[in-house]
Amino acid sequence: MRRLGVAGVAAVAVLAVAPPAQAATPGWVSSHETHIGADPATVHLPPGRGPLPVALLLQGGNVPKESYTRFAKTVAGFGFAVAVPDHRRAVGPVTGLFPESLQLQATVDWATAENTRAGSPFAGRLDPGRLVLLGHSFGGAAGLFSLGNACTPPFCFGPVYQRPAALRAAAFYGASTGVPIANAGVPVALVQGDADGVNLPATARATYDALAAPPKAYVTVHGANHFGLTDTQTPPGARPDPVPQTLSQDDSIDAAAKWSALFLRAGLGDPLAAAYVHGFGDAADPLVTVVHERG
Repeated sequence: MRRLGVAGVAAVAVLAVAPPAQAATPGWVSSHETHIGADPATVHLPPGRGPLPVALLLQGGNVPKESYTRFAKTVAGFGFAVAVPDHRRAVGPVTGLFPESLQLQATVDWATAENTRAGSPFAGRLDPGRLVLLGHSFGGAAGLFSLGNACTPPFCFGPVYQRPAALRAAAFYGASTGVPIANAGVPVALVQGDADGVNLPATARATYDALAAPPKAYVTVHGANHFGLTDTQTPPGARPDPVPQTLSQDDSIDAAAKWSALFLRAGLGDPLAAAYVHGFGDAADPLVTVVHERG
């Protein structure tokens, strides 16, 4: 069983215990520009020497990767290498930033190559055998469908798709599918703002209820809307949420990042994270309400 490293323990101490207003983007997390396949990507790394699980963040439709800086760096502070690509492709007549299922294997391939490439800033820091998944809106739906080993348009085109064996856990914000997802073997958290006017809470909750297998969690962030994890409301290119957010942007980002990161840590077998997510965390955090099945 793997436990939190120094960076992860520090992040738990700050974000899981301190009041939300005291949380801050960890300045000790570094950011590096790279390419994952053909996609320009930013990868956020905490300091250290050992290999880190790789967290792929699938962006919302037409939401640029720069919009997730605070969220991604905060998740990285819990002990992840967080990769945020800009994946540009055509969906029907529209070309834009639209993630797809094939990015999962591309990320495993990238991590495998970079972890051993001489001169890479990621050499020795990545564990390609431990992939976890983050996603927002369209990217969250793409991530959910990718768990079921089915090629589902517009998130995948082609007769065959197989999720990578390295995939260990997933956490999605503002995402739903409308159909059951065969997630056996991959714990899933849905983090949802209760003021979300784009992905309605009832739809997200129905998706949670239809997940085939625990562990799973449904985390409601009170006062957050559809853009509660992006650096600003309505990032460039995104369709606005008609419902205003009442929680501060920093607080909603930090709550979404903390619960996503700790759920992923729990999915990787960390007992401290599991105790928080499936135990005392709900009562300790006034910004959220949590429903979960530990399995």
